[in-house]
Amino acid sequence: MLAQMPRGLPSADSGRRLGCSSIRQEEPMSPLRPPERSARKAKEKKGTFWGTEVTEALHWHGWELGKEFTKHLSLKNVHVKTQKLSYRPPATRFFITVFPQPIVLSPGMSLTLPIIFRPLEKKEYEDSICFEKPEGEFSVALRATLPRHKLLFPDAIQLPLCAVHDFSEASFPLCNVGDLITLFNWETPSPFHLTPVSGMLEPGSECVVKVTFQPQMALVYDVIAVCWFGDNEEQKRTIKLRAIGKYPHLLVSVLGELGEDVEPGDFRDVLCFGSVAVGATVERHVEICNPSMVLRHYSNIEEDSTMCPSWCLTIRLRGHTFEADRQHFIPHYVLDSPKVFPAVGPNTNTYRSVLLWNVGTSPITFCMNQDTCPSVLVKPCSGYVAPGAHQIFLLSTQPADMATHQHILSLQLNSYPKYTQEISLRSSGESLLLLLEGDGNLYFKPTCVGTSTTRTYTIKNCTRLPMQFKWKIQESDRKVLSVKPATGVIQPNEALAQTWTFTPGEETKYLLRSWVSVWRAHGSSGPESPERTRYTLRVIGEGALGTIRAQEEQRDLGNILVGGLQSCDLVLLNNGICSLNYILHVEQIITGPCDPEEVLSDPLALELDHYKGMIPARSKAIVQATVSPARQLHYTWSISYTISTPKALDPANAVGEQQALCCVVATGVYPSVCVTDVCAAGSARGISKLHLWRLFTLETLNQYLERDPTSAELTYRVPTRHSVCPVPPVHTPVLLDFNFGAAPIEAEPSVVILMLENNGVVPVEWAFLFPSDQKIDVEHWAENTEFNPSELHQMRVQDNQLFSVSPKSGRLFPGQEQTVLLSHRHDFIGTDRLPVLLKVSHGREILLNFIGVTVEREQRYVHFTSTKHVFTPIAIGSSSPPKQIYELYNGGSMAVAYEIQLDSVMKIQEENFQHPVFVCLNPRGETLPGMTSHIEWVFSPLEARTYSVDVPIHILEGDSALITFQGIGYDPHIMGETAQFDQVLSPSVTPGSSKLTVPGQTAFLSQHRICLGNIPVYSKSSRLVFLNNASESEAVIFAWHVGTSNASEMLQIVPEMGVVQPGESTHCIITLQASGNACFYNVDLVCEVVMQQPLAKYEKALQEWEAEKQRQTVEFTITEQDLGAETNLKQPARSSADSSAEEKLAKSPAVTRQCKTLPPIKNLLAPNPPVSRSQRRHLMDKEASRLWAKPEPPKSHLLHLGVTARSHSMDDFLSNFCSELPKFFLCRHLQETVGDKAVDKRKDEGGVRTDPVLLVLAGSSEQEMQVVTDLLTAVIRGLLEDTQFHQAVSRSLAEPMPYFHQFWTAESAKHQGRKRSPGGSSRASPSPAPCAKDKPGEEEERQEECEMSLVTSPMAAGEEPPDSLRDILHQEQLREEKETITRLPAFGNLLELVLENTLQNIMVEASRGEVVLTARPRVIALPPSSAQRGISPATPGHPASLLRTAGPGPSLPTEGKETEGYPQIVLST
Repeated sequence: MLAQMPRGLPSADSGRRLGCSSIRQEEPMSPLRPPERSARKAKEKKGTFWGTEVTEALHWHGWELGKEFTKHLSLKNVHVKTQKLSYRPPATRFFITVFPQPIVLSPGMSLTLPIIFRPLEKKEYEDSICFEKPEGEFSVALRATLPRHKLLFPDAIQLPLCAVHDFSEASFPLCNVGDLITLFNWETPSPFHLTPVSGMLEPGSECVVKVTFQPQMALVYDVIAVCWFGDNEEQKRTIKLRAIGKYPHLLVSVLGELGEDVEPGDFRDVLCFGSVAVGATVERHVEICNPSMVLRHYSNIEEDSTMCPSWCLTIRLRGHTFEADRQHFIPHYVLDSPKVFPAVGPNTNTYRSVLLWNVGTSPITFCMNQDTCPSVLVKPCSGYVAPGAHQIFLLSTQPADMATHQHILSLQLNSYPKYTQEISLRSSGESLLLLLEGDGNLYFKPTCVGTSTTRTYTIKNCTRLPMQFKWKIQESDRKVLSVKPATGVIQPNEALAQTWTFTPGEETKYLLRSWVSVWRAHGSSGPESPERTRYTLRVIGEGALGTIRAQEEQRDLGNILVGGLQSCDLVLLNNGICSLNYILHVEQIITGPCDPEEVLSDPLALELDHYKGMIPARSKAIVQATVSPARQLHYTWSISYTISTPKALDPANAVGEQQALCCVVATGVYPSVCVTDVCAAGSARGISKLHLWRLFTLETLNQYLERDPTSAELTYRVPTRHSVCPVPPVHTPVLLDFNFGAAPIEAEPSVVILMLENNGVVPVEWAFLFPSDQKIDVEHWAENTEFNPSELHQMRVQDNQLFSVSPKSGRLFPGQEQTVLLSHRHDFIGTDRLPVLLKVSHGREILLNFIGVTVEREQRYVHFTSTKHVFTPIAIGSSSPPKQIYELYNGGSMAVAYEIQLDSVMKIQEENFQHPVFVCLNPRGETLPGMTSHIEWVFSPLEARTYSVDVPIHILEGDSALITFQGIGYDPHIMGETAQFDQVLSPSVTPGSSKLTVPGQTAFLSQHRICLGNIPVYSKSSRLVFLNNASESEAVIFAWHVGTSNASEMLQIVPEMGVVQPGESTHCIITLQASGNACFYNVDLVCEVVMQQPLAKYEKALQEWEAEKQRQTVEFTITEQDLGAETNLKQPARSSADSSAEEKLAKSPAVTRQCKTLPPIKNLLAPNPPVSRSQRRHLMDKEASRLWAKPEPPKSHLLHLGVTARSHSMDDFLSNFCSELPKFFLCRHLQETVGDKAVDKRKDEGGVRTDPVLLVLAGSSEQEMQVVTDLLTAVIRGLLEDTQFHQAVSRSLAEPMPYFHQFWTAESAKHQGRKRSPGGSSRASPSPAPCAKDKPGEEEERQEECEMSLVTSPMAAGEEPPDSLRDILHQEQLREEKETITRLPAFGNLLELVLENTLQNIMVEASRGEVVLTARPRVIALPPSSAQRGISPATPGHPASLLRTAGPGPSLPTEGKETEGYPQIVLST
């Protein structure tokens, strides 16, 4: 008996099989969760109508009253034929589009219609735009919604089956897809419960709601839960909750053999132990099954009950009253008897029936004599049959063998021998015979452990009787082997196919034995009776383990365009002996410059065509992987697999451990392009590279080009004409200025040449799109004729081609470069602007605002690129803040004078306790045409904050400007290493390419920028630059120009001018001599280069022009008419001498010539501009042909060389760049010069030499003096109270006498003192006089040392030192003299010049190929030093070490005695 147990924690065996049944618990169903990606796709859902792809609806969110909001509706022809369609505008006045016109779309082309939404009320709007085609109509919905509350969750949840008084759970996501913070509250009917019942969700967030189902009755539950949400919970949404409550049900059946009275297939609920002897024990097994399939717990209850059956005995009596010789009644009957008993097995009962029908009118008695045939049993054996009735006899016999037996039964009727009827029957035994396929052997192929292999096996009943069978598998083998059906009935001569399943549990070979027992279908014998026949089946199989490997462990797909698709085949190999069922798993790792938390939510960018499958033994499978990266990052997909083992012994291990299979890597990339160099020509050739870099904001442009494009920028992945407006809409948030500067009217175009480089890894297509390149060509009648001023300005700029780009588009392979020429023509006075879209196909698009300024010829104009200038941040407390530079560019043709008004600067100084925060060093100056002036500023912050000042800059006879200067002061102790403001220029701002040249340029510099970095004050830095002449036929003449006057003082260029022959190069040495003040250096050196032959022609023509001009200034014309006649009359009387004189006179310029005179010299002035450019050029050509114009100089090319550096005071340099100090040469003569000037200045002021520290203290305030006094007092008091300091002083006084003191004697002290005395002399060598540069204080200190040595010497004054000591003193004197010389500034300068010239010569020779710096050094052994004449190794000033000259590279050691004692010279070839 089973009892129901209360619910509790499930036991460890709750999921195991009980008997031969199993209990399985179903996992709760997961509700459908709409992912964010699906939600986004739902908003952007597109449909296709008769070959036209269009968005099904346009939505406006977050709109405001009184404004216009534009969205673009894109139509795309996805059909192979041209599509023609028309449209009707929206019906309401709130949605506006362009005037309806026929639309023709070629295959693959797209068209964008702007839809403008103009709300007037704060409500929701809905309209549609209808499109008509020959095939039909379709419409696009237009909706404008207000911010609202909206929750998203499934419409229904189906919970798992649950037992009564039990509970089951499920969960679903609750997402806030609205625009507002939403409060929610659930109302849930019983027996369901939702957790949490209430809460608050931010826009875009979600929470998981758990549903609990706890039924009290076995019913089908279908209820509705209501979610109230909103500000006041006035909105609601429902969800259906479905579940079924079930009563638990357990069935108990008896295991073992069939009983006598139990038919096969019947369910038995009685456990029969049979006859059990007293004291014996009999075991029987029962099977407990849970068909309620729900989980149920049970317990067994034993009850003792004894049953006593009742007994009943029936006695039959028979007799008659006939006398002995009297004839009995004659029976009238019909006897129907069979001839053969049915076939049965040996010793098995077989039955037949016999019918006796009394057809007479008198009863019939019968008696069956069993003594004549004891092998047949008859029931009933006697009795009577009433008239018209019948009697059925049941005959049974039990054949003992397979032989045929004859049975004759004697039936006596009416108890009279004459009325005896014989009944003849035959019977035979039929044995059990079952035929097993394969001679009783069943083979299974090798099978993976934990999986199953199924085979069909046939058994055949070879008898005429149906028989039952039952397979018996050993208890230990039941987990490995199973058969279906395991029991059943086989009809006579029937072949039954059975399904065998082999499930190995370990890696081994299996030899299993199973038995099948067969018996007669209606037998009554026990299970162990001999009537059962058992056959043995041998099952042979093997459990194996296998692994899967990939043919390629790593598959690198390289660089894939973001948004593109690329597929590859992954070949999986199974080299094992068993088939493997696999499950593939993909793990995505995204690395690169990204937020790790953000990319974790990215969907998998790799998809497999299938994730589950089976690989047969020694076979392969192909899995196709499709990769579509969504970001410009590095993707790594680790593909692993698990072997599916659903038949594992432990259900928890139904899936094996994940094992690595292969790795697929790819990099999502966008096409990338950058600007690597820039140069200018034409009117802009005077602009330096660095200034150009700022005018065109190239650093910002490159930074934006490196970033990933926004989704809006990818609306059109390739250049497309997508707008019908003159000013097409843009989809990029980036707007940059391309400022061409300024130039006078009719000047040469300002030309800027950019070097574009594909710095990516995939080919890139780029294009500069003017507004006309993005506009769809429409018919004239459809164009809008009303234009605003901005549109008219852009049309004028485009029609006159004021801006041009050549080439406008191109394609670059990775690493390839291309020059792009941008130009601005100065045909109209004013500022020209044009928005140009830089479009990188499948990448970024950036709107470039082309700006160019044209001024009048006589106008004084300074081109201000910005109204704000930010100084480099400076640390507070800096003793010498550096000078910084602000540039003024003169874009006109006249020199301009500027003046900076410093009233606001003085106000800032007053606000900061008279501290000069901003100081302008040159507030007045002049800027030449086309040149740049440097205004020097000093920014000295007092606090760690941002300072700002508005400074007016006045231009004489020109426009003034108000510039905001801003500086940041920071505390280095707080910011620490994060304050990286010492870098002079970033690499992106410093173009390093020297290949970019303007058209016609034949000479170029080896580098365009010299960045000296951080240098100390008074340092001298030199760099070597080569000027190369690429022409093979003409020489070039060069001349260096320094832009500003102060730059010429600190920069030196050698040579400043010269000639470079064809195909050769020359070197130029650029030397920067840092001043004593810390400052920023940013100098633009200009090398003007002109061809030699055109220059010679120009000079010759100029000389002729100037000579003719001089002649015309003194020339006059004789107007007498008869002068020629008188001359002719007197001509015959002239002598030859006179004629020759006349010829000379004729050559005089004062005589009228009969030949044609030269045209008058006149400088060409530009006439008033005519209507057209062609007429203007015609008039100028006509005027030029009439006048002899002054020769124009040949066109020269300007090569810009930027020199940048930042000098630091010595204290700042030592604190920040201490390790860099040995790399610099400090000019001490400059320090002394500056020091002498300071001393002289102090002498001039006070007449007395005063220490600088004292001067500072004297000029300090009373509060500052008090602070210094307090600090010194605290320090001195601390030293007086410090015992360790006292002990250190005592130890220093008590130190023992040094070792070298024993070599010092009184005589030497006396001699030394006499040598150093002013009037003393020495026989060895007189001591040198003090250097003029030495300070008097140092001389006094040396004198005091000498006197102290004489006083402390223990020797007598009259003793003389020995000769050995005299030699020692002489060598010491020579050493001191050498040290004194090496300390002289002149010696240091000389040594620096020698080293500098040596290195420069080596570099020049290396550039010419005269020396190879990378060649291996070689060693040359010289003769012994003793063999060299006139040179002694011990000669002073010629040490042997100087004979060894070390070349570049390591010196080679020599081996052997041949080179011992020989000087060696290391040479390099």
